[in-house]
Amino acid sequence: MKKIVLSLLVSFLFIQLNAQLVEQKIDELLRAYSNQNKFNGSVLVAQKGKIIYQKGFGYRNAEQKIPNDVNSIFQIGSITKQFTAAIIMELQQEGKVSVKDKLSKYFPGFVNGDKITIENLLTHTSGIHSYTDDSVVMKSDVTKHYTQQQMLKLFAGYPPDFEPGVDWRYSNSGYSLLGYIIEKVENKPYEKVVRERIFQPLAMTNSGFDFTNLSSPNKTKGYFSLNPKPAPAPIVDSTIAYSAGAIYSTVGDLYKWERAIYTNKVLKPESWKTVFTPYKNKYGYGWGIDSLYGKLLTAHSGGIHGYSSYILRFPQDEVAVIVFDNSSSNAVTAISKNVAAIVFNQPYDVPAARKEISVDTSILKQYIGEYELAPGFTITVFLAEKSLKAQATGQPSFDLFAEKENVFFLKVVEAKIEFVKDANGNVTEMILYQNGEHKGKKIK
Repeated sequence: MKKIVLSLLVSFLFIQLNAQLVEQKIDELLRAYSNQNKFNGSVLVAQKGKIIYQKGFGYRNAEQKIPNDVNSIFQIGSITKQFTAAIIMELQQEGKVSVKDKLSKYFPGFVNGDKITIENLLTHTSGIHSYTDDSVVMKSDVTKHYTQQQMLKLFAGYPPDFEPGVDWRYSNSGYSLLGYIIEKVENKPYEKVVRERIFQPLAMTNSGFDFTNLSSPNKTKGYFSLNPKPAPAPIVDSTIAYSAGAIYSTVGDLYKWERAIYTNKVLKPESWKTVFTPYKNKYGYGWGIDSLYGKLLTAHSGGIHGYSSYILRFPQDEVAVIVFDNSSSNAVTAISKNVAAIVFNQPYDVPAARKEISVDTSILKQYIGEYELAPGFTITVFLAEKSLKAQATGQPSFDLFAEKENVFFLKVVEAKIEFVKDANGNVTEMILYQNGEHKGKKIK
């Protein structure tokens, strides 16, 4: 009997030590990102229904030096889409809509409306052009109030990207239309429907939509960057982001949502199964579905002026990682996956500080110019006080730091730029390494 008790005690102590080690490694990882100005926000990690780590880093308000904590409220951008998709599925359960309904049933006269289904809107296969790809709108109009009619007119002004169902392209316009359909079916504002059907039943008391007028002391301030000095971002009006990206929340509230999914609340099991069925490009209904470390992974990112977010779930292992940032960091995806790697005892990367080298001004001058990475999106490179700077369309300028003579990194985000020369030694393009590789031809 004593041996059994001793064995159980040893096992318990081992589990406790392992949990402490996991927590310590997560904390060290996040501190490394924070110390290098690559993360400013809040994190929650849970396993088997228990929160194993939650903490805030950096500032809720940088100018006033108010620190982030687990109660900080962030805009979560496109994570909103999973709530919109869930409402559509709940309405289908009640026989009020069908994902096979045509868009023309709700909006007669919409281009390709007789071909586009609700399911096409849910899975980004509608071919409806995303209004957020319009740099003019996203630069100048994001703080304005838009009516449904104004948004529909805006959508109608873009030609279709492709025939419905034949391809995949992320469309915030499509998810806005889902919100308008919900309003038509329920005869009440989309925001009220989400509150009544999700937020209130799940006690998500720190979540909502109108971030502009939120008066909570826990409200964060969004920044395009914090280094070398704070560059505040405008708050995107909820009528612009709407059912595609208007929700604000805390890591704790979003974890309540994650637990509701795991325990089959809000929707029936068969509806959740449909939500997490991948269609084109490994995308379901408001979720990406993939695998990582040999395990089923469901995840989604969110990005909106001044904010980035990521929720990552391993449903079969009951592991969830939620990361919110209010400094426009593009490291939240990497942070989430590295944290998950720690939980699963897999290899992970701790960001190493890059070393800056000195490059002669005569060489820096060769890189001055404008580079087009996509229609309507350019990066202008210029020299200021013997230092190279870059400014993307609709964004503030950022300092570039030389890693090599022709390779530069940014400290405000996880990104680097390589300048490419032709056989005659003339700079012809740049390559931006940020969430992939993006080439930009020098046009000026």
